[in-house]
Amino acid sequence: MKHFFSFLLLLFCTSLFSQKQYPKNYFSAPLDIPIILAGTFGELRSNHFHSGVDIKTQRKEGLPIYAPANGYVSRIKVAQYGFGKALYIKHPNGYTTVYAHLQKFEPRIQEYVKQIQYNKENYYTGNLFPDEDKFVVRKGDIIAYSGDTGSSGGPHLHYEIRDSKTEHIINPLLFGLKVKDDKHPTIQKLMIFPLDNDSRVNNSNTKTGIPIKNLGDGKYVAERFTASGNIGLGISVFDRLNGAMNKNGIYSLEMKINGKRVYYHDVETFSFSESKYINLHIDFEHYIRYKKRFQKTFRAPKNKLSLYKNLINEGVINIKPLENYNIEIVAKDLEGNTSLLRIPVKGVKNNSIFKNKDTTAHKITAKAFNKFQEKNVTIAFPKNSFYYDCFLNFEVRDSIAKIHEPIIPLNKKFTLTFDTSTLTSEQKKQVYIANVTKKRYSRYVTTKRKENKVYTNQKTLGSYRLLYDSIPPSISLVNFSDGKWLTKNKTLKVKIRDKESGIKEYRATIDNDWVLMEYNHKKRILTYDFNDKKLVGSKHIFKIVVSDNVGNTEIISTTFYRKH
Repeated sequence: MKHFFSFLLLLFCTSLFSQKQYPKNYFSAPLDIPIILAGTFGELRSNHFHSGVDIKTQRKEGLPIYAPANGYVSRIKVAQYGFGKALYIKHPNGYTTVYAHLQKFEPRIQEYVKQIQYNKENYYTGNLFPDEDKFVVRKGDIIAYSGDTGSSGGPHLHYEIRDSKTEHIINPLLFGLKVKDDKHPTIQKLMIFPLDNDSRVNNSNTKTGIPIKNLGDGKYVAERFTASGNIGLGISVFDRLNGAMNKNGIYSLEMKINGKRVYYHDVETFSFSESKYINLHIDFEHYIRYKKRFQKTFRAPKNKLSLYKNLINEGVINIKPLENYNIEIVAKDLEGNTSLLRIPVKGVKNNSIFKNKDTTAHKITAKAFNKFQEKNVTIAFPKNSFYYDCFLNFEVRDSIAKIHEPIIPLNKKFTLTFDTSTLTSEQKKQVYIANVTKKRYSRYVTTKRKENKVYTNQKTLGSYRLLYDSIPPSISLVNFSDGKWLTKNKTLKVKIRDKESGIKEYRATIDNDWVLMEYNHKKRILTYDFNDKKLVGSKHIFKIVVSDNVGNTEIISTTFYRKH
C-alpha cells in the first residue's frame, strides 16, 4: 500500500510539473485597460507562429504602456516594417519583455533615439543596445505609448516575454496576464490525408474532407469514413475570447485512438529559428489555395518543431482491414475550455493499384543542388531548399517565368536570374523583377544587377517577370503649400507614392539641414515634427528627394514661413 501511494504521488507530481512553472504574480499588465486580445501566442500566421499576444488598445494610439516589473531597457529598434518601433526590457528574474508597434517612446528614450537618428541622418536605427544603467525602469513607470507602426494591421500592442538567455519566446498568459475566456474552441472542418501510395480514404488516394456536425457545448462528431493503410488527420480550428470577435489560435491539440493518446502539442514556448516549420505543421498547399489552415495531428518528415510531446508513430494512424477505430481530437485554450471531435473509422481492404507518375521533366532532389534553365531564365536551388523530393513545373511563356505554383514550402531561398543582354542600356536601367503570381497585381521583389543579368533571391515559388519603370515617384504637399505661414502647424506633412517599382528611399532637409520624417507606409504620409529642432529666422526652404527602386527620382523644393 505504501508503494501504491508513492506511485500516485509521483504520478501527481509528474503531471503537475510537466509544464514549467512560471512566476504568476511578478509581471503586471503593460496597459491600464481591460486586457482583450486580438491575437494569441502561437497563433498560426503566414510563415511563422505568432510570437506574442496582441492586446487591443480600444482602436486608439497613444495609450501609456507601463513597465510590468523592475528592469532596464536592453534594446531599442526603429524599423519601417516588422515590429516598427520596439522596446525590450530585461528583468532581474531572467526574462525579457518586448513591446512592438509603438507610437513613440517615453521622453528620455525618445530623445535618445532621435539623437541617434539625426546623427545617422536616417529614420531606421537598427538595433540599439543602451548601457544597463542608461534607462533603468521601475514597475509601473511609463516606458512608451501604443501605436500602429511597422507591419501592424491596426492600433494594438504586441507584447512578448522571452527567456533572456535562450531568447525562446514564452506564452505571456502563463505569467498571469489575465484575459476573460469562457468560450469553447470552434472546430470547423476535418481533413484526412492518405500518406502512402497504397493508403485509401473512402477508396481514394487523395486528401479528403469529412463532414462534421456540431452537437453543441464543444462536442462534435464526424461522418464515418473507410480507410486503409497509413493516414493522417488535420483540423481547421480557432478560438474566440470574451469581448472580441477575432478568430484566435488554440493552446493545445491532442489526438487519441481508442482512448490512447498518440499525438499532442501545445504552444507553451518555441524558438524563432523553428517558427518556419509552421509550413510543415499545416496543410500548406490548402492554405495557399483557399486561405484556410488545417493543423495536422501528425508530424511530417523534416518538421523540427519542438511543440510536439510524446508522439506515437509521429501521430500517423495505421488502419488495418476489418478493424474499427474511435478517434478523438481535443482542442483546448489556455483557460481549459475544451472542444472534442469524435471520428469513427472503419478499416477496409485495399484492392486497387496506384502508381505515382512523373509529370514534369524537372525533378527536385532535396539533398542536392538543383539548377534549371528555360530560354533567358535560370533558377538555382541550394541544397535542402526543399523539404522533400518533388517534381517542379517550370516554363517561360509570354515573358513570364512560371516556377510551379507557390504551394510547395521552401526551407531556403532560391536564385532567379534573367538574362538582359538583349535589352538596351536604357532598359537595363529601368528593369526590375516582379512577382506576378496574382493576376492583375505585380509586386516588386528585391532586384540585383550584374553585367547582363538581373537576379533576385526568393523563398516563394510562383510567376515572375521583368517589368520596366521610367516614371519617378509623385510628391504632394498635405498640410501646407508654397509660400505659406506655418507658425500654428505642429507638423509638416507630404504624401509620396510610386505606382511601379515602389519607394526605395527619401531625404528631406530644411535650410539644407537633414530633418527626420517618419513614414507611414500605410497612408504613404511623411511627417516632420517642428519640435525636433529650433529653426533660425522666419523664412525656410523645405526640400525633399524621393527615389524608387530603379533609381527614378523626384525632387520638390518649397518655401514656408514660421515664427518662433
